Amino acid sequence: MATVGFFTSPTCNLHDMGDDHPECPARLDAIQDQLLSSGMEYVLRFFDAPEATRAQLELVHTPAYVESIFARAPQEGLEVLDEDTRMCPQSLTAALHAAGAAVDAVDKVIAGDVNTAFCSVRPPGHHAERDKAMGFCLFNNIAIAAAYARQQYGLERVAILDFDVHHGNGTEDFVAGREGYLLCSSFQSPYYPFSGTGELPENIVNTPLEAGAEGAALRSLVEEIWLPALEKFQPQMLFISAGFDGHIEDPMAQLRFREEDYQWVTDRLRAFADKHCEGRIVSALEGGYALSALGRSVVSHLKGLIGS
Repeated sequence: MATVGFFTSPTCNLHDMGDDHPECPARLDAIQDQLLSSGMEYVLRFFDAPEATRAQLELVHTPAYVESIFARAPQEGLEVLDEDTRMCPQSLTAALHAAGAAVDAVDKVIAGDVNTAFCSVRPPGHHAERDKAMGFCLFNNIAIAAAYARQQYGLERVAILDFDVHHGNGTEDFVAGREGYLLCSSFQSPYYPFSGTGELPENIVNTPLEAGAEGAALRSLVEEIWLPALEKFQPQMLFISAGFDGHIEDPMAQLRFREEDYQWVTDRLRAFADKHCEGRIVSALEGGYALSALGRSVVSHLKGLIGS
């Protein structure tokens, strides 16, 4: 049984883009409520996330972009970055802790303090490109963690697995053609951000799904496409962009996954990591907007990270 670290920060609840916005503080509360009712908190190790440094952010984002986010952080009200993405006075701090959670998780996993890690953080990250905020995301938490693992610990090959219902265009923007990285991404298509289906470098393995696809489709592509790609690449550590908005109860899209599908995928990735990566996995929350389904799905994901 793996020791799983749970990384979060109370500052992540202070990021608030308005009452009308689906990416809301109640998401993390729903996860915490499900942890309590499931008894899972007794088998996790909890860590209060630090802030990421500018140098860590700049492993993925351009210095000019990082400076622009600091400069645009409002003193009051909301700063609109794009039609979906806003900053309130606490958003910058929340985003720094979200990215810092992923970096700290790398440190703890590499040190052997925990075997695997889940970062229950917001704002999410996988739409944030090197020089652009979009899709609720300011900094690309999981890409920063992967880049940090390579820079800080000299890992030669890292893989990012993304099963959010939306294509992780920001992660792809960073990873595409970059030596030492593999990205495997499943998402509904055509759907926001309407990317991920063009011709791409060999280190990008996009596996789009049509609206209405059920868990069996996700399981098939993991078994038939992702795992062979991982076997060929032989990563030394796995990173997961864990989006749960493909759940059948989620109003944001039209995939029909259930929490047992998320546990199955996590089981398979953990088994691969146990065999090839010394069990090392860092996962970070992306989407998931049906609150009860989100909480249940995260618990199932954590069960997969723990194993038996």
